[in-house]
Amino acid sequence: MSETIQKYKDYIMTGFMKSVAPIVIDRASGAQVWDETGREYLDCFSGISVVNSGHNNPKVIAAAKAQIDKLVHCASYLYHAQPVADLAEKIAQIAPNGLTKTFFGNGGAEAIEGALKLARLYSGKHEFISLHASFHGRSWGALSITGNQGRKKRGGPYAPGIAFAPVPYAYRSLWPDDSERCAQYCAKCLDDVIRFETSGDVAAFIAEPVLGEGGIIVPPPNYFREIKNVLDQHGILFIADEVQSGFGRTGRMFAIEHYGVTPDILVTAKGIADGFPLSAFTTRPQIAAAYKPGDHLSTFGGNPVSCAAALANIQFMQDENLPARAAEIGEYAMKKLRDLQKQNPIIGEVRGLGLMIGVELVRDEKLTPASSEAEGLRDSLLKQGLLVGVGGIYGNVVRFQPPLIISKEQIDRAINLFAASLQEVTQAAAV
Repeated sequence: MSETIQKYKDYIMTGFMKSVAPIVIDRASGAQVWDETGREYLDCFSGISVVNSGHNNPKVIAAAKAQIDKLVHCASYLYHAQPVADLAEKIAQIAPNGLTKTFFGNGGAEAIEGALKLARLYSGKHEFISLHASFHGRSWGALSITGNQGRKKRGGPYAPGIAFAPVPYAYRSLWPDDSERCAQYCAKCLDDVIRFETSGDVAAFIAEPVLGEGGIIVPPPNYFREIKNVLDQHGILFIADEVQSGFGRTGRMFAIEHYGVTPDILVTAKGIADGFPLSAFTTRPQIAAAYKPGDHLSTFGGNPVSCAAALANIQFMQDENLPARAAEIGEYAMKKLRDLQKQNPIIGEVRGLGLMIGVELVRDEKLTPASSEAEGLRDSLLKQGLLVGVGGIYGNVVRFQPPLIISKEQIDRAINLFAASLQEVTQAAAV
């Protein structure tokens, strides 16, 4: 056994994982990683949708190294630091219209909790509404607004004042072939939730424009317009959780751009700095002004090195037009996966936006989740040198979220490996 794997067993808490892949990642570049034996793997999960500009992107690394030589830490809310100011300016330029004031943290859950606090302070209200099948992080407050029992078990009771609305999961709805009607129904349900499941003291509605952990659930095109109409009628803020879907992943810089609405608060992390720890929430100046002295802070938030990396990362995305590339390569990948679906009934649905793609596996026409098959497929692909994720509320969705710089040739390789492993797993399940 590898010495590193043994140290994980002896010294690192991993009891929250079903299993840890039995490889030790030693180095990485672009869409590839290598283990300590020198074996190469094609990474189609990007460290959970993080390295959008590719592993060890030379421009991002150079910017971080240059900043390290100048300043690593200065408590960016006690003093001023140029990379922090420059990054906030850049985000104001690329964020949806009017969102110009940013708070920087370290991870997605921290940013979510800060956004929730700000929504309460600005609105003077205290309740929240989230979606079934949602995931917003693993801290207590973030789990309180997460609509997935599998992520919340053994952690309750959670915060009061949280209500949940139906998720626009068209594939498993009453209208799998009429996504627009599904969206209209979910909007009507949101109105009912507000009227019957809250005290009318709702500060904000929070949703992922594409639900990642829920199984790459892509809301219908009219969903957020319908939802925003309901929210506006009740004077409720909209928080868009783009921790996983932001920074080019879905074919736009931010996934909410696909839907033609502007959130009141935009939460980002993961892809913001191509692997360096950083998160943010961005809002309008009048909402940001609700914070008063003593209301909030983060010791490491806005770290100069991470901010320098994020600036270089965003510039690389713009220079290379990575969102458009994600849209093109994503369509290419989904077409090939849908062709594969025609020959494999176990593939219930292929869905996604850009390079945020989910392949839902089912056992029969009743859509019985093929959860063990999905896990077996991931394990088989690991042996073949391909890294993918598995998720969804039923644990039956294979997640393809590669770096946005992945080539069509690498996509072809990934899907060929997927097809071979799928045949292996389905044959084993039939025995």
